[in-house]
Amino acid sequence: MDLKLKREEMVETLLKSYYAYYDITMAEEEQRPLVARCDYFERSQKYVLSKKAELWSANCEEFLYLFTVPHLTQEIYRKCETLVYEDGMKRLHIGPGHMYSYITAVIICDSCDEDAARALKKSRIHKSFHFSLHGWMDYHAAAVLADDGRILTNAAGRCVVKTLKKVLFDQKGKRRE
Repeated sequence: MDLKLKREEMVETLLKSYYAYYDITMAEEEQRPLVARCDYFERSQKYVLSKKAELWSANCEEFLYLFTVPHLTQEIYRKCETLVYEDGMKRLHIGPGHMYSYITAVIICDSCDEDAARALKKSRIHKSFHFSLHGWMDYHAAAVLADDGRILTNAAGRCVVKTLKKVLFDQKGKRRE
């Protein structure tokens, strides 16, 4: 099977699964290798008798950026990381009630340089806002290698692996057909 086709199928499968939970914005052709940005917002609150008597509220959000490239190099990874961080930070809604935000990069590729894999695994971006009184932000990064099914992540992105495996692979770790 053609590797490009595998990548495109993986992207379509991910977008179908994200559609139920995320607001999806497809990227323009000039934004390649970015395929889509997926936005997720959640608000939890507790109140007494009426919504005017609010005890607490917590806003959570995630901005997931989906990329596809044939071969991931360190230069391409750094460009993706920079784009995700800069655009994601502009979209955060920081203030009272903000609990956390995740900025996530998911890169679907056929193969990956060792330098790129090392850079992805070592990436760590964490920000707290007003000494965490207005929440925090974590950067998650994951790369799915279409040719062998490996998933590489940074430390904060390990939670992304479970979702990617569930959506893209069956229980034995083989690609879904």
